[in-house]
Amino acid sequence: MPERPLRWCGPLALSLLLVLAGGPASVASAEPLEAAVKATFLYKFIAFVAWPPGAFATADSPFRLCVEGPDPFGDLLDRAVAGQNAGGRPIELMRRPQFEKGSGCHLLYGTMPMDRLRGEPVLTVSDADAPGGSAAEAVITFVLQEDRVRFVIDAAAAQGNRLAISSKLMSLSVRP
Repeated sequence: MPERPLRWCGPLALSLLLVLAGGPASVASAEPLEAAVKATFLYKFIAFVAWPPGAFATADSPFRLCVEGPDPFGDLLDRAVAGQNAGGRPIELMRRPQFEKGSGCHLLYGTMPMDRLRGEPVLTVSDADAPGGSAAEAVITFVLQEDRVRFVIDAAAAQGNRLAISSKLMSLSVRP
């Protein structure tokens, strides 16, 4: 009987595979794997979030994925989004020491406090161990559980930023 090709049922499949396949690893290989998984998650989150009308200047404005402060991804994030789009919009990566309101970011990963972006239509993402308390102010926070990258979603923060997060993504969120 011929083998059937494996078909993936959702855009998070690759991310989930990376997360589920990652078991205990040496410290040398864990950091690049962790950064690769986070970079993939950042790109994949886009498909499960709806931004409000007016979040984009024009119908063909790019989707801006921003990295604030130290960049833990190197070229991993560039490779994750290369040739990809977000709802038909090209993805533009921006890296700066800090982004302010009105910077045009749609998704911002950073380790600095993010309260200055509260109310803006920005999907803020941080790490649980980020200095300065940015994790408490982010819509999505990466956490490590049993040597795997997981995430927590703050539904109230998402609503405050006028973002609608899919129930599919919400169901993958872990409890703090």
